[in-house]
Amino acid sequence: MNQLPSFEHARVLVVGDVMLDRYWFGDVSRISPEAPVPVLKVERVEERPGGAANVTRNVASLGAHCTLLSVVGDDEAGGCLEKLLAGQSKVNALLHRDNTISTTIKLRAIARQQQLLRIDFETQPSHEVLHAKLADFRAKLPDADVVVLSDYGKGGLAHIAEMIRLARTAGKPVLVDPKGEDYARYSGATLLTPNRSEFREVAGSWKNEAELNAKAEKLRTELQLDALLVTRSEEGMSLYRAHEALHEPAQSREVFDVSGAGDTVIATLAVMLASGADLPFAVRIANRAAGIVVGKLGTAVVSRDEIIQDIKSQD
Repeated sequence: MNQLPSFEHARVLVVGDVMLDRYWFGDVSRISPEAPVPVLKVERVEERPGGAANVTRNVASLGAHCTLLSVVGDDEAGGCLEKLLAGQSKVNALLHRDNTISTTIKLRAIARQQQLLRIDFETQPSHEVLHAKLADFRAKLPDADVVVLSDYGKGGLAHIAEMIRLARTAGKPVLVDPKGEDYARYSGATLLTPNRSEFREVAGSWKNEAELNAKAEKLRTELQLDALLVTRSEEGMSLYRAHEALHEPAQSREVFDVSGAGDTVIATLAVMLASGADLPFAVRIANRAAGIVVGKLGTAVVSRDEIIQDIKSQD
């Protein structure tokens, strides 16, 4: 495998939906007398940046510089996210406050390393705040090597088509982590990174690799993408470019938690491309990074040193 490039001068602009990942860790020793559900005795609470903020964490963990543009509520959770990101080296977080919404929170109850329940709190941001974010995007774009648009379907990317147009006009690669069924809004992006179920939702099911390749090429052509990367869990990743399909098998290891793995993939791809790597090599490294992060609990990050050690241990 080629030597990893230096990441220290890479500059990534991340735009998208941020959220606060809140974890309640404890133990279950009885069933509630009120209903047939376990009673979790909470012993520890942990908070981590999630969504596009987790992409940002991964970019910074790899050693690159990252600017984050997003919207949070004018509330305790929004303040918590700001503090968590302010403590991250090489991160410049520009979080617009919207007093009409609540910051998105994903609350997970965990006992003995197993998730018992997830509770989501979310509302859509206002048009005025989103318009201000577009102005910030225009201002920060010239300083970025690569743009990442992290769509979690929470309303923070209402102007995504305009952002793609602006970035491509400026000659910046645009990587998109998509959501939902309306992929037309991602037209013209450099690379789209749906997971297997997201791709199936848009393209339909397939019976074999040939049919999958045909569906991927059809979608790539329709959306005028340079490339399409389908992440396929235990089946690895498949990269589709013009009349070309490259497959990266999954790394053989124990899977502990897949939450946030897509954030690690797109962050690693962005940092690799911003550091001068070609796309196939970036995909190989992103595949390794994903293999490392699924061995950790919750939304986690990967460092450049971890990737290097993983390469040494398996090659």
